[in-house]
Formats: sequence, C-alpha cells, structure tokens
Amino acid sequence: MQIYTPNYMNYGVKWMPTSDFKAAPALRRYADSKLIATNLIAVPAIFYWAAVELVLEISVKIRKVAQNSTASHGMAWHHGRALERFNMPSYNTVTIAKDPTQPRIARLRLNRPDKLNAINNSMPLDIRHAVEWAEAEDEVHVVIVEGEGRAFCAGYDLNDYAEGTEGPGASGDTDHPCRQEKTPWDPMLDYAAMKRNTENFMALWRCTKPTIAKVHGYAVAGGSDIALCCDMLVMADDAKIGYMPTRVWGCPTTAMWTYRLGAIRAKQLMFTGDTINGVKAAEWGLANMSVPAAELDSATQALAERIAGVPKSHLMMHKLVVNQVWLSMGLEQTQMFATVFDGITRHNPEGMWFRRQAEVHGFKSAVEWRDSGRPIPEGDEARALVADLEKQLAAARARL
Repeated sequence: MQIYTPNYMNYGVKWMPTSDFKAAPALRRYADSKLIATNLIAVPAIFYWAAVELVLEISVKIRKVAQNSTASHGMAWHHGRALERFNMPSYNTVTIAKDPTQPRIARLRLNRPDKLNAINNSMPLDIRHAVEWAEAEDEVHVVIVEGEGRAFCAGYDLNDYAEGTEGPGASGDTDHPCRQEKTPWDPMLDYAAMKRNTENFMALWRCTKPTIAKVHGYAVAGGSDIALCCDMLVMADDAKIGYMPTRVWGCPTTAMWTYRLGAIRAKQLMFTGDTINGVKAAEWGLANMSVPAAELDSATQALAERIAGVPKSHLMMHKLVVNQVWLSMGLEQTQMFATVFDGITRHNPEGMWFRRQAEVHGFKSAVEWRDSGRPIPEGDEARALVADLEKQLAAARARL
C-alpha cells in the first residue's frame, strides 16, 4: 500500500510512501481488518475511510499533473518523488530562487529595475518573506542579495515618500505615516511604520544563514540599510554606498554605520552625507572586498560557494556569536533612537522644507539642493520657505 501526500510547506509536492508516513502502520491494520463492520468503531471507520479515499484520489490527480508538468521540462521522477520543486514563491518587488549551478546558494534579487530598485511600501516585507523562504529551504546554506538592472538599490522611492504621488496618502484623503500633514504630527505613527521596515531589513541580519550583499551601481540611503544588514558586502570598484539624506530628511534607521565602520568614519559620512566607492569601502573595512565590475559576479559566487561547504549548524553558531557582540553593544536600543530621529528629520522645519520643495519643484530639485553642498534652510528661514511653497501648492491646486 502507498499513500502519496502533498507537502505544501516546501512550495511543491513531496510524495511519500507509507513507509515514510508515521500513521501508515495503523492505516494498514485498518485496511487489512475484516471485522470493521462488526466492531464498535464501524461508523467512524466508514467516515474515516471515505476521507482517506478522497485524499488519495485528489493526491493521485495532483501527482499526475505534477508528473506531466515536470516531464515537459525534462525532469525525472523516481519512486514517486520529484527531483525538482516547482511553484517557486512570487513577490511584488523581489525574486528568490536557488542558484541554478549551486543549489546551496539562494539568490534574493531586488526587482524594480525601472526605479533603480527603489524601496516602496511592499519591498521591506517582500525581503523578509524571501529570507524566510531561504531559511525554510534545508538545502540552502547562504543567500546572495543583489539588484536587478543598473543598481543594487537607490534608496526609498521619493515619488512615494517625498512627492507623495504614490502609495498611502497619495490621493490626499489620508496621511502617509512618514509625511504627515496633520498638526501636531504623531511621532509614534511614523516610528511604527519605519520600525517595521527596519525589522524587515534586519531579517537579513537575523537569518541563521549567512547573507552577502553584492553591490553594483548604487547602494545609497535606504539601499545602504539593506546592504549593511547583510553579513558581508562585496562591491564593484565603481559602485557607490552612502546615506545622503543625513544632510536633511533622514537618519539611518538600522544604525549600522557605526557598527560596521567605527565612530570616527561613521561620523564623517553621517555629518557630510557623502558616498564612497567600492575601493574606499574595502580600504575602510566596510566591504569585505571590492573588485572590477566585470568580476563582481564571479567574486561573489566564489565567496558564497566557499561558505556553502560549511555545515549549516556551524554557520548558524558562528553568526549567533558575532551578532551577540553587537547586541551586547546596544544595537537594538541604537536602532530605536535612530528610527525616532528619522521621523523627526521628516517633520521638523528642515524636513518640511525638503518635502514642500519636492512637491512643488519635484524630488530631483530637492535632491540636487540637498547634495550640492548649499546650506540647507533651517529654523525660521525654513519655515518662511515652507509657507511660500505651500502658497504655490494651493494656487496650483486651485487651477485644477
């Protein structure tokens, strides 16, 4: 007797002979019994076996569909077991799959190339779910995080978070927690939203399997949060990493810069909002290595393959030990402060000026001013500019 049972936990179908199924001996005893109709469990047994027959019938049909689908892709079946899984997970902003040449490596790819993989409201949670998938895959030992297209990640999507043209609050009928219009603003609404994002990015850091950020193009602003939540960082020589919004309208919520660089260099980057290239990042110890762009794929693959040969239990123990050092240094408390301060930077006079500048003149204008080195309007000057920009917004809306 064989019973084939679908296993949806692994995003596919796993077919099990009764020898692998812990209830099989009992099932066989009932199946072989000639006395069911005369003993006291006759009625329950009838219903039980009706259910079993239904499950068997469904399972056989599923198996036939799976076999036909697999055969069309040239995959073999052996003793009722699929050699390859199908029905991989699907997310709005990322993809996750095993490396086609080395299944011990998973590849998590940020997938908004038309936006330079900018972070929208869906991406943080998509990242977390993809990490959870990799965690659940027993064969996976290490995860490479990369970006589709021309960049790793260009930070938060300012169409959403600055101009307010996309996402919650775009229609004007509700506030986005990170750009509240109601006064006084509620810092805890902002904190709750950004802390969720931070915790979702930190899934990369808490994952029991090593994570490697493979950075090309840009890993800036919120994109640097994603990269620095990974355990290791491999960069192209010409790639850029930094957190420009520290000049206005941002504070890195993951607070990883100090832990990765030390106080002196972290302060340099936080006070200036400057970016550094891969070569400098490797010199400073921020990146594990920097290589020519043409060698980025092979260098990252070689590192991942070297790690993938180590037992998962060992990788997990070593990662827990190193992470505990940062936890003992107060990482979680630092992230709490950073996330609260991040909200303040977006709702104080300087942050409101940046938002209104983006709404009236477009985020490119606001970003160019921010990054040019021109003094950022502050205090009463910022308040006066905000009032003028709001008049322009009101006039523009009146003309609609």
